[in-house]
Amino acid sequence: MTPRTLILAATLGLSGALLAGCSDEPQDAPQSGSGSDGATSEQTQTSDSKPVNLIFGTGGTSGSYYPIGGALKPIFEASDQIGGVQVVSTGASVQNIQNIQDGLNQIAIVMSDVAYDAVNGNNQFAGNQADITTLAGLYPNVVQIVATADSGIDSVDDLAGKRVGVGKVGSGVEQSAKIVLEATGLSYDDLARVSHTGYADSVTEMSNGNLDAAFFTSGVPNSSITGLMQSNDVTFVPVTGEVADKLLEAYPYYETYTIPAGKPERYNLDAEVTTVAIRNILIVPAAMDDKVAEELTRRFDDYLHSGKVSVGALKDIDPETMDQHLVVPLHPGAKSYYDGRNGGGE
Repeated sequence: MTPRTLILAATLGLSGALLAGCSDEPQDAPQSGSGSDGATSEQTQTSDSKPVNLIFGTGGTSGSYYPIGGALKPIFEASDQIGGVQVVSTGASVQNIQNIQDGLNQIAIVMSDVAYDAVNGNNQFAGNQADITTLAGLYPNVVQIVATADSGIDSVDDLAGKRVGVGKVGSGVEQSAKIVLEATGLSYDDLARVSHTGYADSVTEMSNGNLDAAFFTSGVPNSSITGLMQSNDVTFVPVTGEVADKLLEAYPYYETYTIPAGKPERYNLDAEVTTVAIRNILIVPAAMDDKVAEELTRRFDDYLHSGKVSVGALKDIDPETMDQHLVVPLHPGAKSYYDGRNGGGE
């Protein structure tokens, strides 16, 4: 047994504690939905073996990924093929993919842009190409650029010379901000001020008059934006035209998204706003047994159609498109399920 194997074996025995410790949440963050089933990372995933246990990598406890894991835990555990599901808080997409590579997670939620880099060995995954597959496409993380009403910002071009919050350093928000600015022909040097602030701090700075605009890449609605709108007049900046065309052509994980008007649950805007979005996906190792992957996909699809969905983000999924427009290949087991559901099976 190599030193790495010995380390990994020891790590697996303490996987829940390790993953909580690696998260951006406090180490004593409660493992809501994790139960006491003692799920392990064993990979004996064949239809003839005992039920398998899964460790479900999510994100920070205050985000959307973590409650989704908690909601899906009992759905998956209702299957005879699944022994137990342990839901763990992690640092989200990048860590989730690396944990699957290392055998620490067997299922996870990630953003498509990070997953695309992982399967192609790009950026932070250079030399570390990931062998992952998709079970289902989920809801979109929408690029929302919000400006104060008196800033004079009505388009992405208008960000030039302005004070802009671009998200924390290295975050998915900052990655989106850089890409959108680049497609517009702008860089940080063209801005009057670049603020590496998270959602809450960006809102505070805008309310205090220290920022003109900020990027938010999340589901719709974003609670920080909703809070900002309660005491400030704001403008939602569209990402359309040539800028959107460049993004859609250069980055296959981008798609168009329209925030509707007159929907109280979607900011209750006076006019719709068209922008771009990056889809979240549910991933598993490529090595997962086909029948297990097919069963997980079936259970998830049945849940979305059940009328009992409890997490808001999951209500923003169109079950009929879960197998479409994916940048990471479907697992063969998931594909088998969708083929049968869509009438394309043998």
